[in-house]
Amino acid sequence: MNQLLIKGARLCDPSQGIDAVCDLKIENGRVAGIGALAAESTCPVLDAAGLILAPGLVDMHVHLRDPGYTHKEDILTGCAAAAAGGVTSVACMPNTNPVCDCPEVISYIKKKAENAKAKVYPIAAVTKGLQSGERTDLAALKAAGAAGISDDGRPVQNNRLLLEALREAQEKGLLVICHAEDLDITNKGIMHLGEVSRRLDVPGVDRASEDCSTAVAIALAAASNTDVHIAHVSTKGAVALIRDAKRRGVRVTCETGPHYFTLTHEMLLGRDANFRMAPPLREESDRLAILEGIADGTIDCIVTDHAPHAKEEKQNFLTAPNGVTGLETSLALGLTHLVRPGVITLSRLIEMMTIAPAKLLRIEAGSLAPGAPADFVLFDPEERWTVDKRRMHSKAENTCFNRAQLIGKVKYTYLDGKPSYRYTDDEKER
Repeated sequence: MNQLLIKGARLCDPSQGIDAVCDLKIENGRVAGIGALAAESTCPVLDAAGLILAPGLVDMHVHLRDPGYTHKEDILTGCAAAAAGGVTSVACMPNTNPVCDCPEVISYIKKKAENAKAKVYPIAAVTKGLQSGERTDLAALKAAGAAGISDDGRPVQNNRLLLEALREAQEKGLLVICHAEDLDITNKGIMHLGEVSRRLDVPGVDRASEDCSTAVAIALAAASNTDVHIAHVSTKGAVALIRDAKRRGVRVTCETGPHYFTLTHEMLLGRDANFRMAPPLREESDRLAILEGIADGTIDCIVTDHAPHAKEEKQNFLTAPNGVTGLETSLALGLTHLVRPGVITLSRLIEMMTIAPAKLLRIEAGSLAPGAPADFVLFDPEERWTVDKRRMHSKAENTCFNRAQLIGKVKYTYLDGKPSYRYTDDEKER
């Protein structure tokens, strides 16, 4: 029998309302018990005193770039990065090549992920080829293993198709994730439209692009009484729209990423494309609104929108593709910028990064209740460390947090009761 007893950690599991020092026993890849447990002579023991034990993180917005763009990232390297960040479950977006719009691509992803260091849940496309022209076969995608649908990377530009998708997805038990962007408003913008874009003399993206698209998605969900999830919220207007919709009983949820509650468009003054992403970094008023939305529960989940690119692709500020990596820094950024300043509690942070996204995707994750998969992370909440892009487990180095000093270091990640990551002296020298 495969066993492990973890002794003395502070167990933080919001799914059970637990935040206390106790032991956790693992048997055959599942949680076997919680409490003050005695070690059997044959059972290995991991002394975790001083560490926090939490369910493995669930990142519901990740770009693994596989198939088709494996020079940027692939399923195995992306999941290795996930494990190093304490993430045990990832939902991968469909803007691959070919697009994840058919059962065959889902099967490819699931097959390649069998030996990965995280569990991979494919998000399939809403429309074929992400072109907003013809809807995909949701029944076939669901049967193949899709955990949700989205045209992420692009919005669904045909509102009739999006309304139809919302209704059918509700019947099939699939979450619809909306990339809230009006491409006509975005036009050729490469960063937030504001004082910085004017100083740099580059085309900007008006926050109305996100706000208008968010309002449309909310209106469609309200009209059809269906669930809708808004991806990567970045504007104060979107936060206000979602807050109001929730008060009115609209079935809307949303997510944001660490870069939106920590950084602003001033970071682009150095013309570094590693600070370019979609949606773009906004103004201080938007950042504060994101923090308020996290604090008051308007924002449900924290994700990374991990979007790796090859180093050479990010060299030219004007022509570089949008996107930044994030799997290896998300937990520490939450601890540093949300928990330490008192924006939210540790338990709330763990909830936003585990059970909340797991429930939205309807996957078996985010909890360490007896019988649950033994997917968990052990981290030191006090250890200080400096982000070094050269030591990332991802193929890519396009982090916007290089050289950032953070608090909270992942020490172990376990997947089905087996170690998928361990921070060692060798690890320090990567």
